[in-house]
Amino acid sequence: MKALYYDGDSLVLKNVPIPEITKGESLIKVYYTGICNTDLEILKGYMGFTGIPGHEFVGEVVKAPKNKSLVGKRVVGEINIACGQCDLCRAGKRKHCRNIRTLGINNYDGAFAEYMKFPVENLHPVPDEIPNTIATLVEPLAAAFQVLEQAHIKPTDRVCVIGDGKLGLLISIVLQYSGIHHVLIGKHPERTKEVIPEVETLLPSELKGLENSFDVVVEATGNAKGFTSAIDLTAPTGTLVLKSTFASGENLNLSPVVVKELNIVGSRCGPFEPAIAFLKSQHEKLEGMISGIFPFEEYQRAFEATKGSLKILLRMG
Repeated sequence: MKALYYDGDSLVLKNVPIPEITKGESLIKVYYTGICNTDLEILKGYMGFTGIPGHEFVGEVVKAPKNKSLVGKRVVGEINIACGQCDLCRAGKRKHCRNIRTLGINNYDGAFAEYMKFPVENLHPVPDEIPNTIATLVEPLAAAFQVLEQAHIKPTDRVCVIGDGKLGLLISIVLQYSGIHHVLIGKHPERTKEVIPEVETLLPSELKGLENSFDVVVEATGNAKGFTSAIDLTAPTGTLVLKSTFASGENLNLSPVVVKELNIVGSRCGPFEPAIAFLKSQHEKLEGMISGIFPFEEYQRAFEATKGSLKILLRMG
């Protein structure tokens, strides 16, 4: 099969064997994959990953010895692969497993391939109502829903999201869908108005005087400088939800976190069930999130197109 392989230096399209599945795994024919900011950071050295990247996918199960009823069904998958045996797994914290592997990110080949293997227990069938292209957004949308799981936002809270890229917009969509008034801060207000016109937007140049103004701040800028801005905007005793991961950081002054007694919440992957339920009835709200679709062989053009775009997809086969 064809696959994109990252050797720690460059990403190349090459022929590799179709994965051999072990007990509990399935073999999936990949339809579409999404290019995520995390994929871009991997190419900069994030996690020291080598192998086949890619973790946002939709595909069809072609083999599943442990659950043959899945064969022929479209699926998406939760990306964290837990051992199920360590103390953290036994405590119900499987995505923090001591032996964690993560699809296309940490010690497990990913979805930038014509076929991929994946544990059956991580799979979720895709309802017929959700188009293939939109199904690739289940994983990042679930990460957006995770904010609601962790922040416990009150009706009186002043809320803002920093960053109007792919994840920031998804978080804003989830907040708006949940009836939470908020402000979205970013450099592309025209993009926001196209995807989610109901939300109030601010440019970074318009933030003067808003220091210490928000009870809940969600940082989704994708860069280290966003953390500093988020600290400035968060009100004393407020909550700061951090969503960004990147290959390298910068020196940060954390004294304001102490002085303002902020609650810092790290937030990663989230629940697939509400994301799938949302898309089953509201998938048209995310159609504006997809900026382009490229044939797999044109992966270089696809990665180049991610600059200044929202979600770019690779079409397999």
